[in-house]
Amino acid sequence: MANSKYEYVKSYELVDEVRPPDIIVVRIDGCDFHRFSEVHEFDRPNDERALNLMNACATSVLDEYPDVVFAYGFSDEYSFVFKKTTKFYQRRASKVLSLVVSFFASVYATKWKEFFPKVELRNPPSFHARTICFATIEFLQAYLAWRQSECHINNQHNTCLWMLVRCGKSEKEAQEFLKGTQKQEKNELLFQQFGINYKNLPKIFRQGSCIFKTEVEDIVKFKEDGTPVKRLRRKARVVHSENIAGKSFWNEQPGLLKELGAFVGNIDKIEPDYFRPFLFENGLMPSTWIVIRLDGCHFHRFCKIHEFEKPNDEKALNLMNSCAAALMEEFHDIIFSYGVSDEFSFVLKKDSQFYQRQASKILSVVVSFFSSVYVMKWKDFLPHRELKYPPCFDGRAVCYPSSEILRDYLAWRQVDCHINNQYNTCFWMLVKSGKSKREAQDYLKGTQAREKNELLAQQFGIDYNALPIIFRQGSSVFRVQEEKANGYGNGASVEKLNTRVVVEHCNIIEKHFWKEHPGILDESLACACNETPLK
Repeated sequence: MANSKYEYVKSYELVDEVRPPDIIVVRIDGCDFHRFSEVHEFDRPNDERALNLMNACATSVLDEYPDVVFAYGFSDEYSFVFKKTTKFYQRRASKVLSLVVSFFASVYATKWKEFFPKVELRNPPSFHARTICFATIEFLQAYLAWRQSECHINNQHNTCLWMLVRCGKSEKEAQEFLKGTQKQEKNELLFQQFGINYKNLPKIFRQGSCIFKTEVEDIVKFKEDGTPVKRLRRKARVVHSENIAGKSFWNEQPGLLKELGAFVGNIDKIEPDYFRPFLFENGLMPSTWIVIRLDGCHFHRFCKIHEFEKPNDEKALNLMNSCAAALMEEFHDIIFSYGVSDEFSFVLKKDSQFYQRQASKILSVVVSFFSSVYVMKWKDFLPHRELKYPPCFDGRAVCYPSSEILRDYLAWRQVDCHINNQYNTCFWMLVKSGKSKREAQDYLKGTQAREKNELLAQQFGIDYNALPIIFRQGSSVFRVQEEKANGYGNGASVEKLNTRVVVEHCNIIEKHFWKEHPGILDESLACACNETPLK
């Protein structure tokens, strides 16, 4: 990021490192997946295609991030366990969480057609996520036992519920009928009324799925005579085990023993209350502006592989803007967004109670929704380019206590846009003229803004200030009020204000922008802004 007088705002970004040797677990859960499953007409109580899609996404996570050594999932949730010695993104909880949930959502949208070839993906999937830390392997063992127990309890209940519904009861009647019933009573209900032996149902429903890497013999090439050459390689595989927290299962996996440690014994039933201290979350400070900033992960490589135009690909920028607009349409607590290149900042209203201001929930929902929309909208903006692999974004949540500091944060990001774009424009023009990347970097070293403008004008005939404003000043996404529309409430005519989300390219540092749009944030922000234009 470029240097500017506004960089002091970085001091509000908290360090959230998970201290070693704690074991890091990232658990994701589908966001409003009850509605998602209804819209996409999933089979009840279990849709094996949907479960296999979840498993495929989790397998991709293990393939993408070698530090993830074990995963367990059922229904719309998955838990990812990192090796004990991981240094993944310096063990920063927000980075670890956002990358895993972003990649998972991106893969979910990418692989949808493989598992649902005849069903259109209508809504972008999104997921809640949280980082959980365990000081010892015994706590991890108890956690896994708890999650597999929840899988069994929920599946047994849902199997009974949906069999009752199929026989004519409403969902509410079925819920009342099952209230207070125990495990044995549910098994008897299934067997006596429906002829179902619960233990004969597919293991994937009753036991969930676990994924870890094992050594398998793989063909790496063929000799001239056609003989295959084989090598041992570590590959992720899906297993359905009756007791993933049992010593006999865990201690038979060499990779798990090496990266996490052994289970010294078996474990009794764990009550959910036992884990409340581990699941506690601090809320973000009340009455502060919450900003969620996401950045493309390894987008330099992503842009190269997908052949984005340099220094700017307007289609790719408009795709980012469209994702930001979709996010604002979905989550009304986001009142302003600013984006440049592969990053976007989302400002939540100061009194927002979105997810009770829990940082991990807000961050994970925003980054996963953005990621899946990016995949779904790819063909709308880049129809002639194949999406060769799923993109992902990391993110962070930061609180700013005053409108002045929020103003300076937005100014920092727009100044950063200007400085970086001016440099990149010069850099790529030099490269296109025949210089190597190293020569272009050396040529520009130490040059000031005026010198870069002169270089562009004198050597390439480019007036920097005449370049598209989207490149120079980034994109602002916000709601505007339209003309009042007449509606009716309680028989009387009522005037309603319609709003719509717009994308504009303008100088958000100048005071007049906020004065022209007083409803975006508040009057204090407009008063705090200066009149200094970007140069």
